[in-house]
Amino acid sequence: MYRKLTSEEVAALQRQGCHAQDWQLIEVKEGFSTEYVSDVRFSGRVRLGVFSSEYVLPGGLPVHSGVQHATLHNVEVGDNVRIYNVHNYIANYKIGNGTCIENVNAILVDGATRFGNGVCVPVMNEGGGREIPIYDRMSAHLAYIMTLYRHRPQTLEQLHRMIDDYARRQESETGVIGENVRILNCGSIKNVRIGDCAQVIGVSVLKNGSINSNKWAPVKLGSGVKCNDFIISSGTEISDSTLISRCFVGQGCIFGKHYSALDSLFFSNCQGMHGEGTAIFAGPYTVTHHKSTLLIAGMFSFLNAGSGSNQSNHMYKLGPIHQGVAERGAKTTSDSYLLWPAKVGAFTLVMGRHSKHSDTSELPFSYLIENATESYLVPGVNLRSVGTIRDAQKWPKRDNRRDPDKLDQINFNLLSPYTIQKMWQGRLILQQIRRLSGETSEEYCYNNCRIRQSSLNKGIEYYTIGIAKFLGNSLISRLEKNPGFKSIEELRHVLKPDSNIGSGEWIDCGSLIAPKSEIIRLMDDIEAKRINNLDTIQQRFVEMHSAYYSYEWTWALEHLEQVWGCTYREVTTEQITNTVLQWKESVIKLDRLIYADAKKEFSLNAQTGFGIDGDQEQRMLDFENVRGTFESNSTVQEILAHIDRKSALGDRIIELLKKIK
Repeated sequence: MYRKLTSEEVAALQRQGCHAQDWQLIEVKEGFSTEYVSDVRFSGRVRLGVFSSEYVLPGGLPVHSGVQHATLHNVEVGDNVRIYNVHNYIANYKIGNGTCIENVNAILVDGATRFGNGVCVPVMNEGGGREIPIYDRMSAHLAYIMTLYRHRPQTLEQLHRMIDDYARRQESETGVIGENVRILNCGSIKNVRIGDCAQVIGVSVLKNGSINSNKWAPVKLGSGVKCNDFIISSGTEISDSTLISRCFVGQGCIFGKHYSALDSLFFSNCQGMHGEGTAIFAGPYTVTHHKSTLLIAGMFSFLNAGSGSNQSNHMYKLGPIHQGVAERGAKTTSDSYLLWPAKVGAFTLVMGRHSKHSDTSELPFSYLIENATESYLVPGVNLRSVGTIRDAQKWPKRDNRRDPDKLDQINFNLLSPYTIQKMWQGRLILQQIRRLSGETSEEYCYNNCRIRQSSLNKGIEYYTIGIAKFLGNSLISRLEKNPGFKSIEELRHVLKPDSNIGSGEWIDCGSLIAPKSEIIRLMDDIEAKRINNLDTIQQRFVEMHSAYYSYEWTWALEHLEQVWGCTYREVTTEQITNTVLQWKESVIKLDRLIYADAKKEFSLNAQTGFGIDGDQEQRMLDFENVRGTFESNSTVQEILAHIDRKSALGDRIIELLKKIK
């Protein structure tokens, strides 16, 4: 396929300002022309492809493929590549077809490198102890196990061995720049592997990393970006002088506006602007858009961090050794503060400053509010918040991943065995607190928080509604998928679980909601060496995610049996009908609470600042022209439509049950 240069071609290249240490080490493809190669210094073994196509630069300027004003050392150049104005040199690279490299300082591989694979990241605890090696195909779920299951040293030993084997296979003294890549106006790129269709424009420094771009989901790196010891996954965009050091960046992430990230793991669809992240496990949809916002030494997912919110991991005793967890869906308001160690429950809103090391993980969907240095907890109140519903609706719509090969198996469900088990336990905790402390107490204490009596009673009510809604959802989904039952025996057969997997505790394993038993079984298989490669582990995560609704039904049926007081083999149509009626009542009640919460956004107080120079009527008109009317709001309309749909669905299922003989 390649041949030596002819004497005529060597002479032509020399006339065009080219030099070589040894012309015999230069090889070219058949069809090669010297016309578009000039002012090039060749060193070592160099291969050149065919230069037959043109590029059109922004603004419409046509330029031809070829190599001009560059030094190449041990480089293989593909077909229709354009290399122009390399200030220093390109060394030890294979450059794919159709790639354009212009105005760069240097692109080189210096000795054997693993391109970021195997770099150890001291995630969550700056004092050490949770370091994990990153690699190209790391998922949030595997990272979760490696970060938090330190009590399973044999599992970790096997996983470290697998990742080290993978990293060793990536080791090379030659880098790869894929096909149709654009590298323009950049500084130094050293020991970096760049995938197909990447756009690297204006970058300052890239050192020791992999840019895993592809044609489905190109990676875009922009002006002033500096990355060291990194892996960047497909579909990610990083711009505006962002700093990345010792980090894994997952698929579809967006970083910009001078964000700074150190010693952290960011998984699918994270966004970072302005602020700083240090030693964090940022699960999918961890979002921080504001200046002076610090995320440090914590685990987050589906997080929205308010402006100026931060945490402390340092008590000025033994160093920055503390850590915390904000479970999925947590939010922090402007200027909120958490002193680690602490644990924030799922879908909890944190307001104010909290330094009492609270643990609210068993009381999800709450408000954690500062009041005169005390932390007050309002259990379950976030279930009725229109903001919670809006978040649940927007996350799937904001999935930036275009790569068909998705590394993270993300479960978007607001209500799942993971959150409902917490509501179930939370309701028992609140009832026990009330029983032990007395029903007349004005306030109760729980895990370094205070709970007012009215909040506690409302929390029990909200959790009861949430549990009834989830169990009813699960039951109705089961009946909808199998509507052909004619007798109670056939109905009971429909209720029979697909398997016994799903019983017991569930966990949020880095956005994969799964039975804990399945995660334990996976680790047992790893320890026993029944699994000995990373691809098989990834496949197991995919299988767990795919089987979610089957596993969910096993869990839901167990809890329905507790409600019914009998097994599914003994349940009556009357009991099932009552469950559907309770579900319908819970759905409508919760939707009406959400509707009332949404209406607050259209109150007179919300209109403050509108109609600046007018009267009340003009203020209202200005408000409606900007925000629309309450009745026309899309979220409000969806709430009303949801009530109608679910009411009709409940009635339809009840009619089916009435036909049973």
